[in-house]
Order: sequence, then structure tokens, then C-alpha cells
Amino acid sequence: MTTDVEETLCLPKEVSTDIQCEKPSVKKTHNAAGDPEEASRIWRKDEVEVHYRIEETPPIHFTILFALQHYMSMFVSSLTIPILLAPAMCMEEDNVGKSEIIGTLFVTSGIITLMQNIIGVRLPIVQAGTFALLVPTLAYLKLPQWECPTNIISAENLPVNASTADYIITGSAEHREVWMTRLREVQGAILVASLIEVFMGLTGIVGVLLRYIGPLSICPTIGLLGLSLFKSAGEFAAKQWWICILTIALMILFSQYMGNVQIPCMSYSRQRGCGWEFYPLLKMFPVIFAIVITWVLSIILTATNVFPDDPTKWGYQARTDLRTNVIFTSPWFRFPYPGQWGWPTVSVSAVFALASGIIATTIESIGDYHACAKVAGAPPPPLHAVNRGILVEGLGSFLDGMFGTGNGTTSTSINVGVIGITKVGSRHVVMLSAVFMIVFGVFTKFGALFVTIPDPVIAGTFFILFGMIVAVGLSNLQYVDLNSSRNLFIIGFSFFTGLTVPHWVGAHPKSFNTGSQVFDNVCVVLLSTSMFVGGMTGFIFDNTIPGTQKERGLEHWQKTREAATALTRDHELEHQLSVIYDLPYGMAWIRRHPFLRRFPFSPTFRMRVVENNGVTSQERPILESEKIDMNDRNDVKNSDSVTSL
Repeated sequence: MTTDVEETLCLPKEVSTDIQCEKPSVKKTHNAAGDPEEASRIWRKDEVEVHYRIEETPPIHFTILFALQHYMSMFVSSLTIPILLAPAMCMEEDNVGKSEIIGTLFVTSGIITLMQNIIGVRLPIVQAGTFALLVPTLAYLKLPQWECPTNIISAENLPVNASTADYIITGSAEHREVWMTRLREVQGAILVASLIEVFMGLTGIVGVLLRYIGPLSICPTIGLLGLSLFKSAGEFAAKQWWICILTIALMILFSQYMGNVQIPCMSYSRQRGCGWEFYPLLKMFPVIFAIVITWVLSIILTATNVFPDDPTKWGYQARTDLRTNVIFTSPWFRFPYPGQWGWPTVSVSAVFALASGIIATTIESIGDYHACAKVAGAPPPPLHAVNRGILVEGLGSFLDGMFGTGNGTTSTSINVGVIGITKVGSRHVVMLSAVFMIVFGVFTKFGALFVTIPDPVIAGTFFILFGMIVAVGLSNLQYVDLNSSRNLFIIGFSFFTGLTVPHWVGAHPKSFNTGSQVFDNVCVVLLSTSMFVGGMTGFIFDNTIPGTQKERGLEHWQKTREAATALTRDHELEHQLSVIYDLPYGMAWIRRHPFLRRFPFSPTFRMRVVENNGVTSQERPILESEKIDMNDRNDVKNSDSVTSL
């Protein structure tokens, strides 16, 4: 489209509602997101070949196996969250309580995964717990008012002739109230903080954040998230270093050195009958295999009394019979429900702490959506699908807050990697894995079984998982000019500040005395959270120190968003995009109501640029069933107006 008017026009970009202004000329054609034909050609050239696409379903036996694989992949990372949270909530050895929280987390993860695949982004995404909310939660629970009582003791260790009135017995009603009080505080903060993500999904405002949050902000945020957990890993590992080292060695051996080893597995097809298929199982499940091997070894060493039975001696914590009573004392089935721990409470400092984690998970999830689409052989998700995905994640975290998991939800990068390895992008596989999460979460003894895993074995997984989190943060620097002294300064200073300031504030929590206890707590919690301090430092300097888009690493991201937008305007891909990303039900009704195009999460949503001749440029093509007379639209105001819906 051409124009004779010398004026500034603002063209919105895809994921971002980003406004880029430029002067038009009579020779320039408005293109909000690049050439759709060129973008389509590039996408088809780089399209990943998969065995099963998103809408396809493998044979039932393969569907079950692949679903179990997704469940096992998310299991370990989700299991570690309640285990790390338990000491901060003063749960001590209340293993029944731990199994209840683990079961609740898996049930809600299954429900949210189903929501994400049915009405959310509609990609084969698995939702699980997130370390981005765990870290600020741990920082908040370190405040003086949440210090654990010193008289908590297990019934076995109760001194002879001691009065039970002087102690809080582990697992008693009094003890459960101690940790449930802390859990209710975390619940309330998650409920409120999750509304931020809900708001971003409803309004599409996440795109505004992407204009300012680049690799130099995300790198220290995610990197310090992993580094801040090193103390917990060390404390768990110190209980039996050799078991921990063996777990680490096995995971490295399976994932790195034996990753290409193909293991035969029985298969069946109608054409060939029974046969053998080869899969890199060690590379697919290195954590699971390592845990099982070291767990079995620990059982043997416990049975042969190689590990001491004296609680005061080193190595005692590696015994596998320390928590076996939880298997017998926990119920067979338990159905979690909202408010099961009591009515949530809310504090300002906790909300501020978790809000920073919510924003971090939101940005991370957008990257997961695009990565998942690529490995599943699908076009990049359009804007409305991304917004729905963020909306569902916000609702999912709200659900976690209602049920009381002590955590929120986010998409899991591990499961995206599983799709890349197996070449199975079927949405139905992931939905079945969500059913497994719910079933095994309700089956309480299943969660109780994994509570018995020795701490040193869990510590071995910490070293690998937390290290990978750091690596994921650093991987964002691939788009940044590392020859720039500007960027090197921001990276180094952000990491150093993110380690130094929280260390000092954590050691001196009473140093803040502004006259307001609430404000003091907010300062202590935020400044003792490494990911907030480092991420905010990187954010401020990246947006205030002069630098080009290419130098900052934003140019690549912008081109990616433009290409994704261009694909939504390619008529050859129109049907494929509709099948994958439109809602499964009610689309006829949605298309009959033009007002729904105003909502960023609606499948008919379009961003429009309106000029004085009434011509619009939309983010996606208008289907025949959606066409209306643009001249009758009452939202077209004066000439030269710009509307971003």
C-alpha cells in the first residue's frame, strides 16, 4: 500500500505489540511482519521431519510408551521442588506431608497440561513446577518471622522421661500446623502473583516487555537461578558424597558418552508384525537410569549395613530405611482439593518476591512455545496462541495456589527436548501423559515411594539439573556481540552483583530499618534473591547504556518474530495454522462475532494498522467466514490512527 502523506506510521509487530515507527514513501509497501512468501519458503526449508505431527496419533501401545516417557522426563525436576521446599517450611521428617504435597503437585500439573493442550497454546507442551518461583519462595521463608521452632523432634528421638508438652512431635497435628502456616503464606502470594501472568495473557502486554527484556536481561536472571541453588545441592550431597558422585557420573556417562548407544526395544506394526526398534534410551532417560541404579545400590548397602545405623555418623543419611514408614502410614488414595491446607494468607513482601519469578517464567515459556513448534514440525505459534498459552499458565499458577503445591507452573524445556529426540510431536501423547500425572498423583503411595529416595541420590540430580539451568541462561548470549565491551561489562557486573548483594543481605536481614516492617521485608526478600538482583541489574544497564539492536542481541529476536508473523499471513499455511492453533470447539460461533477480534487471546484476533483510506494490514489473513465490511466498523476513528488489538 502506498501513501502520498509525509507522516509517521507505527506498525505493530507480532509477539510484542511492539510499535516500530517509520516514514512511508510512495514506493514502500506496508508490511507489518515481512514477506509471507519468503518466510514460508524459509520455514519449509528448515521444517523438521517428524514421525507423528501434532494432530496425529501413534498406535495405542506407542502412545502409552511415549506418554510414560514424557511423564518420567518431567518427574525428576518436579520431585525436587517439594524436597527443596520442605526444610524451609519446617517439615523436618514429616514424610506423609511431603508425599501429600508431591501428589498435589502432580495432580495440578496434569490438569494444567490438559488445559494448555486443549485451550492454551495447543502445542504438545508439558506443564510442571518451576524453580523460578522456588528461589524467591526460599528467600521469603528465610525472614526472621519464619524461622523454624527449635523444639521440633521426631518421636524416635524424644529424650527418655521428657514431657511431650515441651516438644513439637514430627507429624503431629501441632507440627502440621507449623508447616501448613508457611505453606498458606506461599499459597496466597502465588494466587496474587499469578494474576500478573493472567493479565499479560488477557491483554497481550507481554509483547511490550519483549521490547526491553533482551538476552542481557534474561541471561543473568536464568543463570543466577541455577547458581543460587548450589548451597542446597552441597548440603544434600554432604550426607554421602560417594553416592552423590556416583549418581553424577552415571548421568554424565549416559547422557554424554553413551548418548548414541541404541538399545533394542520390542515393537509391533500391522504390516511387519512383531519386531525390534532401536532407541537411544540412555540419552532419553539418563536421570531416571542413574537414580534407579544408585537407589538399588543404596538398598543393598543398607541391607548389608555398609551404611552406619548410628544417626551421628557420616553416611547414615544414605540409608534407604529411614523413611520407609511413610509407605505404610500414607493412605492408598488421596484426592487433593482447593484449600486443603486452610485459607491462604497474603503478604506484600511475598507477592513482590514471587512476581519477579512469574515474569521470568513468562518470558521463558514464550521461548519454549517456539522451540516446541519447531521440533514438532509445526509453524511458529501465532500471537493469539502465545497469549492463550500465557493466560493458561497464569490460570495454572492460580490453580496451584488454590490447591497449595507451594509452587507455580511453567512449560518444561526437558519435554521439548524429548520431542526433538523421539520425533513424536503428537498432542495426544502429551495429553495422555497428563492423565498419568493425575492418576499417579492421586495414588498417594506412589508419591510416598519416592520420598524414600536417599538425599545423596537426589543431590546428584541437583548438580546436573541446576547446572543445566545455568547453561540455558548462558545460551541466550549466542545472539549477543561478545566482542562488545558494553555487553561484557553488563554480563560480568550483573552476575557479580547478583551473587554478592544477596549473600550480604541474607547474612544481615535486619540491616534494613526504614520504619515500615512491610517495606523492610520487601527489600530483604528482593535483594536476597539472586535472579532478581542480577536480572534487574542487566535490565537497567541494557536499556540505558547506548547499543545497537544487533549488538544487544535483539535483532535476531525481532527477525524471528517477524518471520512468525509473516507465516500467519501465508495462505498456503492458513489451514494448517487453523487446525493446530484454533480452539477445538466453538470456532463457528467465534467467527460469527466480530467483537471477539478485539481480544488478544481470540483465534480471530488481528493487529490492524488503519490509515486515511481505510485499508488495513492484519497480523493474520481473514478467513472467508470472518470477512466483514471494514467501512462499517465503528472502531475506525479518524485518519492516521493506529490500533493494536
